[in-house]
Amino acid sequence: MKRISKLLMVVATLAGIVTFTASATQSALKGDGPIFVREIPAGYRSWEFINVAHEEGNLNSFAAILGNDVAIKAYREGKLPFPDGAIIAALHWKFVSSEENNKVFGRAQSFVTGPPTNVQFMVKDSKKYASTGGWGFAHFNDGKPADDAFLSTCFPCHAKVKDRDLVFTRYAP
Repeated sequence: MKRISKLLMVVATLAGIVTFTASATQSALKGDGPIFVREIPAGYRSWEFINVAHEEGNLNSFAAILGNDVAIKAYREGKLPFPDGAIIAALHWKFVSSEENNKVFGRAQSFVTGPPTNVQFMVKDSKKYASTGGWGFAHFNDGKPADDAFLSTCFPCHAKVKDRDLVFTRYAP
């Protein structure tokens, strides 16, 4: 009796795994749900400057916002939505006081980038990322992509600026 119970449990577990795998594969093939960017775009450190960002609170960071040629052209032309192929990068660092500079100024007023924290990307592909407003999202810590649970928070936040094609950063010419 115990052997039959164990065998039934193994068969039920295998059936569940097969069902889950088939369902997940079908969802991926149909394009259901967000698809996240898993590789860092080549050459991003050479892209053009878009703007800077400073986030306070728990993040307390500086960011340099860069764009590839497609993104820069769209920004300069005021083109919304951004065309497919546009990629926007956000390079983040801790926000720290510069003791060296503050000595010169005679008071605490100078802040500089500290240790790097992460690199984020938005990649525009209206077909591939249709379920997330045409944008694929990426977040890398030490060159490693964040997990799906973390990345699933990107689109709901960016959806709040739908009128700007989900992009927070304005162009600073």
